[in-house]
Amino acid sequence: MVVDNVSRMVQRRLGLALRARVAGEDAPERAQRIWGTTGPRWFTPQDPIWRVHADASMFAGGITSLLLQSLHPLAMAGVAGHSGYKSDPWGRLQRTSHYIATTTYGTIEDAESAIAKVRAIHERVRGRDERGRAYRASDPHLLLWVHVAEIDSFLRAYQAFGAHPLGPRETDRYIEQTAVAARLLGVPEPPTDALGLRRALDLYRPELEGTTAAREAARFLLLDPPLPLVARPGYGTLASGGVSLLPHWARAMLRIPLPTLVARGLAQPLGRLGVAAVRWGMAGIEARRPHLAAQALEAGEA
Repeated sequence: MVVDNVSRMVQRRLGLALRARVAGEDAPERAQRIWGTTGPRWFTPQDPIWRVHADASMFAGGITSLLLQSLHPLAMAGVAGHSGYKSDPWGRLQRTSHYIATTTYGTIEDAESAIAKVRAIHERVRGRDERGRAYRASDPHLLLWVHVAEIDSFLRAYQAFGAHPLGPRETDRYIEQTAVAARLLGVPEPPTDALGLRRALDLYRPELEGTTAAREAARFLLLDPPLPLVARPGYGTLASGGVSLLPHWARAMLRIPLPTLVARGLAQPLGRLGVAAVRWGMAGIEARRPHLAAQALEAGEA
């Protein structure tokens, strides 16, 4: 009994600490808004997007996504110049996680409102990269790159570390569902199946570069994260998993010395361990969320 109580206490503390980092100190209030508000939603608990975005593998997939996205020089210039990822990394993460949660689980009204806010921000983000090339965050071409890099990373993470990997039909359905918010955000013709996703990623390969800014971002994410020393080993397992999911050419561009065999034989198992720890911690504080959202969805349809 004592061991069980201690275990539950440790689990809850880990879950609360993770939630505070990823979702912010006001996470309970935001969660109540997302999961408890009555009204129609785009997706249900049976949909693949619900399962993928709720899974702990998103912690590793998010790292993969940031590293892969950084390889487009204009997208990276926008991040370096406007996001404050070094001065306020947790704030950026919390805003991103709130957006994904709202557009996945929130009411359609709240999801559309969140998308409108991001579009307004994008309109203000513009400038030039280190070679003088102009960029703007609202550029449909850049928006498509950010979208496909993100979705590919989330899928890779879920298939490698997720509780129940998706089958081919579910994979296509997940990609199709992510296109709903992407279109409203301004992404032109987002892919709706795995083949389309792969083709879209391949089309961007000639534009990708391992710029100084991209390599600096990789060092920050992997070697100097804004965490106390006691938390770094746990983060390191997630970072190892995230790096292992990158295509070999992406690791080479970022000068990450991780051969493919080492990535599969060592880094991925470390990532699996880290994701399992996150899943255990989060299970102690999120057990009622799907039930609350299902109730709110049913009430909105009544």
